[in-house]
Order: sequence, then structure tokens, then C-alpha cells
Amino acid sequence: MTRRAAGRAGGRQVLLGALVTVVSGLLGAPAASAAPGDAGRATDSSADRPLELTLDRLEPRTVTPGAAVEVTATLRNDSTETYEDLSVRLQRGEVLTSRSGLAADLARPGDHTAATTSFLEVSSDELEPGEEVTFTYPSTADALQLTTDGVYPLLVNVNGTRADGITERVAELSTHLVVQPAVPATRTGVAWLWPITDRPHRDATGAFTDDALAAQVAEGGRLDRVLEAVEQLPRTTAPTPAETEPVVPVTLAVDPALLEELAAMAAGPYLADGEEGTGTADAAELLERLRRLAADHDVVALPYADVDADALVAAGRPEALLRALPGEGTARQPSTADGALVPAPAAGPTGETGAGAEIVEEVLGVEPRTDLAWPAGGTVDEPTLATLVAGGVGTVVLAEDGLTDGSRAVGDDGDPAAARGDLTTDGGPVTTLVADGELAEAVEVATLQPGAGRLVEQRYLAELAALHTQQADGDGSTVLVAPPRWVDPDPGTVAAMMTDTYTQPWLVPFSVAATADGPAADVGELTGTDPDVRLPAATMAGIVETSRVRDDFAAAVVGDADEALAGYDAAIARAASAQWRGEPEVFQSVVTDLRGTVARLREQVTLVSPADGTYTLASSDAPLVLTVRNDLPFAVDVRLDLQTRSNVGLDTEDIGVQTLEPESLTTVEVPADVQQSGGFAVTARLTTPAGGPLGEPVQLQVRSTAYGPVTLAITLGAAALLALLFLRRGVRFVLRRRRGEPVPAADEAAGLPPTRSPV
Repeated sequence: MTRRAAGRAGGRQVLLGALVTVVSGLLGAPAASAAPGDAGRATDSSADRPLELTLDRLEPRTVTPGAAVEVTATLRNDSTETYEDLSVRLQRGEVLTSRSGLAADLARPGDHTAATTSFLEVSSDELEPGEEVTFTYPSTADALQLTTDGVYPLLVNVNGTRADGITERVAELSTHLVVQPAVPATRTGVAWLWPITDRPHRDATGAFTDDALAAQVAEGGRLDRVLEAVEQLPRTTAPTPAETEPVVPVTLAVDPALLEELAAMAAGPYLADGEEGTGTADAAELLERLRRLAADHDVVALPYADVDADALVAAGRPEALLRALPGEGTARQPSTADGALVPAPAAGPTGETGAGAEIVEEVLGVEPRTDLAWPAGGTVDEPTLATLVAGGVGTVVLAEDGLTDGSRAVGDDGDPAAARGDLTTDGGPVTTLVADGELAEAVEVATLQPGAGRLVEQRYLAELAALHTQQADGDGSTVLVAPPRWVDPDPGTVAAMMTDTYTQPWLVPFSVAATADGPAADVGELTGTDPDVRLPAATMAGIVETSRVRDDFAAAVVGDADEALAGYDAAIARAASAQWRGEPEVFQSVVTDLRGTVARLREQVTLVSPADGTYTLASSDAPLVLTVRNDLPFAVDVRLDLQTRSNVGLDTEDIGVQTLEPESLTTVEVPADVQQSGGFAVTARLTTPAGGPLGEPVQLQVRSTAYGPVTLAITLGAAALLALLFLRRGVRFVLRRRRGEPVPAADEAAGLPPTRSPV
């Protein structure tokens, strides 16, 4: 389940409470075994005991024959009763020699009566309410009868007497002991894939929407602890520190979008929601630490903004996924020198590698691996995998439930675990690395919970020991630990878990790359992603719309469209981030912002209306002169469409595709043919070559003072008729004069011509 920081302070409190509950379940809180005299009677779980017991130390992590076993714990009285005669003993259950057996014990713990030790006094004093006492119980492998390799359920049982004289079990703690030979015949290889990700913190224009990332990178913040867990790993010995290297290889899975955000913060000053951000110094320090880690460990570049690959492909936009891939993609957010993040030409991929890989190289100084994909949630649909393969992916990391037989890869069937599997796709073979769900869950609950760290680590070791016991002679197991993206670790606990793979003789640290070369399991086929898990299709429609607009505009860009539109590719990827899974309202808001930003892309290329909205043509064939504005930092091709009302009076020619230079005003002359004088209503539209609208249509009034052919013909015809009338009158006048007839005079009174005189 994904979790994000914006507006979620209450949500994190709920999460912490949930993790405490999860830890209790994972650590197998048993149906309590009996107090003295109650052997075999089922009692309440540890959560119902009046005193709280916290494990401080459990040694050794691996028990060998004859070894000493020591438990140190703290007993706290959170009740209202006073207890005395406090004593403790150890009890163990039957040995577990398979992963299925361990799972059954965790689900339904046994009675822990296979072997018990003697009670030892915890304290001679009374334990008042609110008081606590720390004690150590020493024992041996022989006393606990640990004779067979495997995993042993262990119960720390504390008894005490109330003031009314009743003796009862007042506290208990359940864990497991790992028993393995000091010199094992085979070893289990463990690889770690460690996510360094966060939700996007930028809007579609690239501006920071909040300053929540500053808290993540500050001392004690989540990302600070994510790095600290790896920094605490021990290093090899060498004459100088510069020659040392970590004893445990950890593959860092890094989101290029996060690196961009950190780099923008570190450059400072930066604005977050209109105010100056506070994370400049911490971001710069964290990036420097991350550079040092990247120099020591393998780095995998995730898709930009950790996009929901399945959602994009299911929505019919596989090309948007390809543009987010680090190896061949284009998505990156350009910025200006003052930190104001706006769409602008990016540095762009060089053609040799994708934008995501270039971001990692620029920020961390290392060349990342780009052929490994780790889909969010650990599942992937077949069409999505085909798209990933087309984008250069050859290895995919999946959860065990992402494959029909994924449980085989993690040893659930009783056979040795083999993290590698092979899939066949239309694009060719794909190597599958199956992440162990139980181990990932153990890491997920290794958070900053008082007293939980050592128990979580022991659970992790118990899982690995159960797998190790299943190994066939000479055949080692391989497992992959890949915690959830939003891992929120206790650095000390996780570092101890990682270090165990080096210090325990039956374990060996592996790199992710080495795991891909290890033994393979038959993992079956893809199960696909539940449609209810990926980003909702209804809201994805907005991303589909903006992606289509982007593609239409790309056809209009003169030059490298991928370079010119890299910022918009980044905006689409951030909107489609898998981090928005389970956040429908936030996702809707992000998509709405994206649609508005992409709409403004079209508005930056537009026609300029004349001051009074009127154009005057001086002649019948005078061109119509229009001004077009391109506010974009790159050249674009456009088409001009002119329509007159009813298409009467004015004809214009199609001038074809016109190129507008970056950030320019361009004058365009449109040949026109005026059919008559007067005014004409004209609608002018600017479009991409494919017909997509640019800017808003402009309503124009075109006025002509010249005579067009029709007007001229009418005028000449009228003049000719008038001339004929004058000629007729003149002829009649001459004829009357010759006959001696008087010229007719107007009848002024009647206003009518006079009557003809009688002959």
C-alpha cells in the first residue's frame, strides 16, 4: 500500500498503529504456555498480560552445538497492580525445518513445551506501577536441547505474584532461535534491492507544490534514514579508507524525478507553493551522501516519477510509458537559473542514453543500469511487459504473487529457493527476479518502534534459516529482498539485517546482478495486475487526452520534438506516478492540473487580433495580412484556416504550412480575392499540421473599398442604362424641335408633367 506525505499527518499515526499490530502478528504472539502448575493449558496472548516485555538483546544470532544463549529484556509495569517474586525462564517448541512449518507456527503458535529451563529471579524488589527492570537470562544450547539444525520457537516467560498472593504469568515474549552448523556445506545467497523514491512534489509546470520533501531529507527524515541504513554497513579493511568497500552489495533503485527535485532544492533558493523553501542545505548534504553510496553500490534507474506502467498501457498510451523509461525515454524537467521551474527546452537525451539515465549520471556521477524494471506493487500485465521489453528492459523484478508459480522461487513448496525465473514474451526472453514477500514484509515493519528492532531482525533470520534448511546437498538457495517503495526504516535494524548476510556463516551477500545468474525456478506465467490496484481508468482518461495533445503538438515541432517537449513528458509521467495509487482525490487534482498546463501549451501559439478588429483591403486582389505570435522557445509549423460567413464576397487561398520561429511575431500574407465592396465577417483559426487547435479563433471584420468584379459589373451596367436613357431623351428633344413642337414644361402645381397640347 502506498503512502504519501501531503495532508497525511493523521494517516501516518494510523500507519504507526497498524505497524505495531503487524509486528505482533509477524512475531508470532503465541497462545501462552502455562505458568507453573498449568502445563499444557492454553492462556491468553501476550497482549493481555499485565506487564510489558521488550527484547533488548538475543545472542548469538545463530546457535551452534554447545553455544551459550543469552537473552536480555526489559520488564515494565504498565498496570495498576504491584508485583513481587518476579522470575523468568525460557521455553521452546518443536524444531521447524521448512518455510511452510514456520508459516504455520506464526499463524498458530505451539505450546513451547518441548524443552524448558529453570526459573531465574528477575528482581528481589517489588515492581510498582510505572517502574521497569532490565534482566539477563543466560542459558546454553544444551539446556534448551537444541540438537538439530532448523528454527526453534522460543518463549520468554515471566511469572510474578500480585499483592493478593496470586501467582500468574505477567509477561511473555515470542521469537525464534536459529540453529545452523558452524561450517555449513552450502550457503544461502541474499541480494538487496533498496528503493530511494518519494512521491512527486511538482505540479505540471515543474513548480514545487509544497516543501514536504525538506522534512524527508532533514536529519531523522525518512529519506535521511533510507540512506543511513546503507551507510551503516561495515566495510572491508584496507590501508586507507578510500580503498575500503562495503561488505554487503546493495542495489539502489533511484527515481530520476526525485533526483531532479533534490538537485533543484540543493541549488537554492527555490520556491515551494509560492514561498521560499527550507530544504536547500539538507538536500545538498543528502545528495552528497547519495553520491558516495552510488560510487560503492550498483544503481538502477527507475522510470521517471515511478510511473504506473500498467495504467498507461491499459489506457492505450504505451508511448507515454516508453518516454518515461530511463534507457530510451525523454521525460525530464528543465529549469531556469533562478529555480523557477517552467517548461523550456531540456538538455535532452544525447541519443546514446535516455533522459532518466542522464539525470542519474548528472546528479550522482555514475552510469545506472537501465535494463532492469521493477514495476510498482510487484505485478505487471503482459502488454506492459511487452512494452518494457520494447524499451530495452531484459530483467524484471516481481513479487511472488505476480507469477502463477512464484511461490516456487521463494521456497514455499519445500524446495530450495531460486530467485531467478525465465519468461518468454513476444519481444524475446525476459529474466524474472522474484522478491521474497515475507522478507520484504519484515523490512517494512523494521521501523522506529522502541524494542521491535531485534525481534524483527530475528524474524528475518528465522525466514532465511527455514529456507536454508530446505537446501539440497550442494545446491545453494538465492533470495531477493525488495522492500516496498515507501520503506520507512529504522537504520540500525535494517543495517543489522543486511550485515547478517555477511556475518552469518550460512549466508552470503549477493548482488542483484549475480542473482540473475543464479539457479532458476519454474515461475509459471504472469498473473497480471488487479485493475482495482492500478490508477483508476476514469481519471486516466485525462492523461490520455493530454498525451494525445502532446503527440499532436509534437508533429508541429520543428526539430527534435522529444527534446522540445521533455518537460511535458515529465509532467505526464508525474501525473501518472504509481505513488498516487490509493489516493483518488489527489490523483484527480494532479490530472486536472496537467490538463490545464497542456491546454496552455496550445495557447502559446496564437493569432494577434488587430487593434480595432478590422482589416481594410485597398484593392480587389490585396493580400490579407495577419500576425501570428509564437511564445514557445522552439519553432513550430502551423496552418491558417479562414472562413467567411456563407463564403460570399471574399475568397482566400490556402497558404499551406507556415514555420514560426521561437518566441517571435510572424507576419503572414494570405492571398485574397474580393468579390464585392463592403464588410465581411471572417473567422481565423490556427492549427497544427494535423488539425489540432492552437490559440483561440479570432473574429475579424474585413472591409474593402475596392470594386470587385460583381460590383464593377453592376456599376457599369447602371451607367450604361443611364446613358441610354439620356440618349433617348436627347433624340426625342431633337425630333420635337424639328417638328416645331413646344418643349413640355413641368406642371409646377401638380408636380406632374403637363398634358400634351391638342393638335
